[in-house]
Amino acid sequence: MKSKTVRLLASMLAVVMIAALLMSSVLAHAENSVTVTKAPELAALVKMGKNNGNPGPISITQGKMVTRAGRSQDIYLVTFSGTELVLNQSTEVITDLLSGFNLNNPYYLNAVKVIRENIKAGSNLVLAGTSLGGMVAQQVAANPLIKREYQVLNTVGFGSPLLSQGFREGTVQRLGDWADPVPYLSINTFTAPIRSLFGLNRESSRYKLPIQAHINSYICDDPWGKYDATGTLNGGTRLVLDLDSRVFYPSPFFDLSVFRK
Repeated sequence: MKSKTVRLLASMLAVVMIAALLMSSVLAHAENSVTVTKAPELAALVKMGKNNGNPGPISITQGKMVTRAGRSQDIYLVTFSGTELVLNQSTEVITDLLSGFNLNNPYYLNAVKVIRENIKAGSNLVLAGTSLGGMVAQQVAANPLIKREYQVLNTVGFGSPLLSQGFREGTVQRLGDWADPVPYLSINTFTAPIRSLFGLNRESSRYKLPIQAHINSYICDDPWGKYDATGTLNGGTRLVLDLDSRVFYPSPFFDLSVFRK
């Protein structure tokens, strides 16, 4: 009888220990997740790609998109940071010009490659970028391979000009400070002026100098806090992201992998 009692107590203790381990795992995971409810929070995540060229301007994070009505779906958030003058990444002024004219460029081609090599086909994508990164995001959303292999749900550009290279999949939202001239610096300001001007969500921030507005405005809750995680005014959609899954990728000028084969 005593032996049975000891075994029962041991079994109960084992169950309690396993439950505690599982709970600690859940809590640890919860500590490494973030819920993005507002556009400035998304812009801050994008800005982390400005890391002095190491590891790089492109990031992929797994998560869920949850609508105001509670509808949830798995997504991958892919972010592209803006112009950064570093020697080992294709985020310089030449790439700005190429992207602004809807031309192929290393940043755009690297972005497509990174997505196809690291995200399973058929997945849902949310793309976001600042300045140059927002232009690249629009190019990616229009890429035939990306449209065929993935579902691009949303593309968000902060301080980014309009690009209209082909049909872009999903919803595109561009946010532009009134003092920021960069959202007009693409060929489409002349070829598609109505879309370029009236397709831009414009707000005034406390920054009045153009460079300050371009660099600092989009991470400010005032005025951008009324836009949700997809860049939609009073939209109510949020992103629940697993930060443990976040990986940054480089965007070199040349693909050197061919020399390593």
